[in-house]
Amino acid sequence: MRLDLSKIKEECRRRGVTLSELLERAGVSRNAFYSLARRDFLMPRSLRSVAAELHLTPSAILVDEEALLAGMRELQQRVDGIIARNPDCDRDNARHTLLLLREEPVERLRRALRRARA
Repeated sequence: MRLDLSKIKEECRRRGVTLSELLERAGVSRNAFYSLARRDFLMPRSLRSVAAELHLTPSAILVDEEALLAGMRELQQRVDGIIARNPDCDRDNARHTLLLLREEPVERLRRALRRARA
């Protein structure tokens, strides 16, 4: 992943702050920032090495936080809908059940068997 200097400058313009003000607020020196801007990759070498060993791109093994948040919002909306239709239902049980239903049945069974053996 590479730092897109033009996007950062455009966002600064849109928010009405200078790049210097942004860097000061963020606690980042100009030297450090421009050093990052010149790099081909901002990811740690170890992350790139792990991804290469798996024959994947580094982004394939990173969490997409926006997608994660969207999934959490969707889950919350589904739980809210279930509770609205069934007010006596426990919110935590509904959430937990929906999370379990996202998993493959074989994986749920394997986990249950491991717990039973322990």
